Amino acid sequence: MKRNIKDFILIAVKGIGMGAADVIPGVSGGTIAFITGIYEELLASIKKSPLAFKIFIESKFNVKLFWKELNGNFLFSLLLGIGISILSLAKLMTYLLKDHPIPVWSFFFGLILASVWFVLKDIKKWKSSYFVSLILGVVAGYLITVISPSETPDNLWFVFLSGVIAICAMILPGISGSFILLLLGKYKYILAALDRVDIPVLMVFAAGAVIGIISFSHFLSWLLKKYKFLTIAFLAGIMFGSLNKIWPWKQTVESITDSHGQIIPLVEKNILPATYSETTDSPSLLFYAIAMMLAGLAIIFVMDIIATKLKKNNELQ
Repeated sequence: MKRNIKDFILIAVKGIGMGAADVIPGVSGGTIAFITGIYEELLASIKKSPLAFKIFIESKFNVKLFWKELNGNFLFSLLLGIGISILSLAKLMTYLLKDHPIPVWSFFFGLILASVWFVLKDIKKWKSSYFVSLILGVVAGYLITVISPSETPDNLWFVFLSGVIAICAMILPGISGSFILLLLGKYKYILAALDRVDIPVLMVFAAGAVIGIISFSHFLSWLLKKYKFLTIAFLAGIMFGSLNKIWPWKQTVESITDSHGQIIPLVEKNILPATYSETTDSPSLLFYAIAMMLAGLAIIFVMDIIATKLKKNNELQ
């Protein structure tokens, strides 16, 4: 596939979207990759990376051959966007989630709800097995969101393990790598490491992420090749089930204070906007929430229209 500079800028923009999603507990960078049409290419590129390094060594460090085998231009553009987004948005997202949680969660609720439709529309003929896979995905997604966060050690071995587990979630549509980090008790720890540029912690976490993503991409690529629509139905189900976590109006039933003095909600329940106003003595911001949900929905539908037009233009060329 021949690409020009505009194509790679667009890939970088998609990477920015993935990075922004990955710093939010409850939203998956894999979802953004899926709805922007780069998911399967991303998996294929990650899967081929060990072979590319092998060829690099066997060819006596032929950079051009290595870069081509790696799909380097695509990965570089995407990782550049992800890196820019994570480094620049970590503070912003922390601020928004703390001071404006309802509009932020409402936006992503609409975004993911529309994404479920976007993913499922590729299945033209439904079979009973697809419905079963979808339901199992919904159940799995819901159960993941109701697991309580735990207090875990800050040792580097556990940071490495957290990187392995979180990256697998990050490339799955519907499962948030950040939320998995929250469950592992490492979300704020990694955010803080990003904020203060703690090189040892970030390098160990990145090493775990690299090993995890290469291993997991093979399995996921195999599933999409052998059981494409079953897998898509299951992933869409996970996305739908994860909406439980993203519901904007919540009441904290039980919380814990971690070793850094941060209060983390341990058990939360979803409540209606009116109940939220009564129990918290704060405005429900219902109008703003609906507007943000509609904005999230609109973005997906606009992206779908643009993607369809681009596809038609490419076919005519």
